[in-house]
Amino acid sequence: MMYAKLREMRQKKRYTTQYMADQLGISKPFYCQIENQTRRLSYDMSLRISAIFGKKPDAVFYEDHLDKMKNKEAE
Repeated sequence: MMYAKLREMRQKKRYTTQYMADQLGISKPFYCQIENQTRRLSYDMSLRISAIFGKKPDAVFYEDHLDKMKNKEAE
């Protein structure tokens, strides 16, 4: 799940979904929908979310996907 790392990072920092929503200027349900993948993530929002963690969007959202692709190529 590509967004598992986002949830893991948020919980590790002890950030609530409300805190994330407040930082992003969106509602808590909107943020939860992003984290649960029921709302499409825009590029701009991925930049804003990753900035909260001081990381690049690829490190937050796409690293798991890239790891899976590398494993498939190695098989």
